[in-house]
Amino acid sequence: MLKEIAIVTIVVSNLGQVETAWKEHFNYAVEDRGTVSSELSEYWGAEKMTGHDYIVMQPANDAPVFIRFVEDAAAASYTPMTSHGWNATELLVKDPDTLEAGMQDSAFKVVGPSKDLWPAPDAPRAMQAIGPGNELVYLTRNNQAAEALGLDDTMPLAERPFIMVLGGPSMGELGEFYGGTLELRVDPPSFFKITMISKANNLDPEEVYPLSIVYTAPGYLIELDELPESVGPREVQPGHLPPGVAIVGFNAINLVEGLNWRSKPRALNDFPYNGREAGILIGPAGELIEVIEPELGDWGLWPGME
Repeated sequence: MLKEIAIVTIVVSNLGQVETAWKEHFNYAVEDRGTVSSELSEYWGAEKMTGHDYIVMQPANDAPVFIRFVEDAAAASYTPMTSHGWNATELLVKDPDTLEAGMQDSAFKVVGPSKDLWPAPDAPRAMQAIGPGNELVYLTRNNQAAEALGLDDTMPLAERPFIMVLGGPSMGELGEFYGGTLELRVDPPSFFKITMISKANNLDPEEVYPLSIVYTAPGYLIELDELPESVGPREVQPGHLPPGVAIVGFNAINLVEGLNWRSKPRALNDFPYNGREAGILIGPAGELIEVIEPELGDWGLWPGME
């Protein structure tokens, strides 16, 4: 049902600094800017976001994935990986070592140095950094994903978000929702050291956590992390979006009845919807999942929602 990642909405407290940093380090371009309309904030179920400044950014090669940053002073105290929900955005990159070197004495703080994820000649290589808006980004060279997305050596140093990282209290509930309700392929969980979780919550660095992968479309994934019992729901002020990664939007088809809607689908005029229909689901960890009508064709509409 969920296909390609289409738009990631991240709430930050310092929009100008974030814009500058993403231009400088990732060569992302601003495709749209303005203030949140009452139509969009009502659709989000976050009416107090009306009038907040936002920008929509896109990779240098015009990859069809956008990041929308929305400014909200309430996000200033947010810390990634310390609450349930969307916790990190993983960008497909050409060379994480070059990006890491460029982040020394910059607005980005490197929290995980570049390393191969496992010992193999063509293993993915990744690093992690926190940006000026407390946005956690994983920066990963993954040749298999690049090939699936039709990319070659001409891809920019930093390309699109291709994996979103989701944390929740129960791997069983996460797996049932994404594998059962949404009918996606979900790998059985395995145990991994996830340094970002341990560091953020002052836990033993040798601790291991259940991790599973959800496959949406070729080249796109969701990482599911089961968080420790000490981690709880994200604190959200009434009428606001969650701080950090607030919403992840996917192109979507063949939706079914019985889904937990925060906002039922409707046509939206804002960029980048441009008249397409979109709706917002609530997942088992409280995560907001945006489902968006693809550019061509229809959803395979579900009963009663035509």
